Amino acid sequence: MGKIIAIVNQKGGVGKTTTAVNVASYVAFLGKKVLLVDMDPQANATAGLGINHKDLSQGIYEALISECGLPAIIIGEEHERFHLAPSSPSLAGAHIDLVSMDRREFRLFDLLASIQNKYDYILIDCPPSLGLLTINCLVGASELIIPVQAEYYALEGLSSLLETIALIQTNLKQELSILGVVITMYDKRIALSDVVLRELYQYFPGKIFKSVIPRNVRLAEAPSYGVPILNYDAGSKGAKAYERLAREILDIHKSL
Repeated sequence: MGKIIAIVNQKGGVGKTTTAVNVASYVAFLGKKVLLVDMDPQANATAGLGINHKDLSQGIYEALISECGLPAIIIGEEHERFHLAPSSPSLAGAHIDLVSMDRREFRLFDLLASIQNKYDYILIDCPPSLGLLTINCLVGASELIIPVQAEYYALEGLSSLLETIALIQTNLKQELSILGVVITMYDKRIALSDVVLRELYQYFPGKIFKSVIPRNVRLAEAPSYGVPILNYDAGSKGAKAYERLAREILDIHKSL
């Protein structure tokens, strides 16, 4: 059964989607079959992989609120190792549609359970909020990766996220765990980055990935070309950092 990992942080602009897209692409590059599920109504992961949501007849929204299932919306040939379940702005209305549904917190869980054995890894790009869509992501996942930007307000809102995770563990998904926290947009020239780094090590003892993602122009450019950094500039610092992170994730699971 594939491992299901949600990339989550309700604070926007922390490199969540960049992490989801690039970890997924590198894990696939390293030989695993991967599905990236775009659960963000902004559809940035979808666009960042060169898919125009306007050209799609259906996406994750339709799968969540109807019975069409995930196979009907997944983009990618069977022989390819990297597949996408795309999003669109219509997903923004899902929190209203889901309210009256049975097992509303388990809609994504049920969808993923039906195809989990077809993938080695399923990565979920969560929306920047703590609403019903994110709850679906947390319940659907077994592990979490939390991207945290190396800046002054890095810890702002993390307590709310941890409280939500604790509530999910208590009431809906006891086995949900934090795989790790990844530091993003790190700039060694800024002394404050090191201060934030030390605080995070205290906040998440034993849960900080060794791989740190630097602030990198090439990472910011790649989505505009509709490709992950692996296919845009594999020699850049950002690409090498995400390859290290992907290898670290695989090594952690190998050691368990």
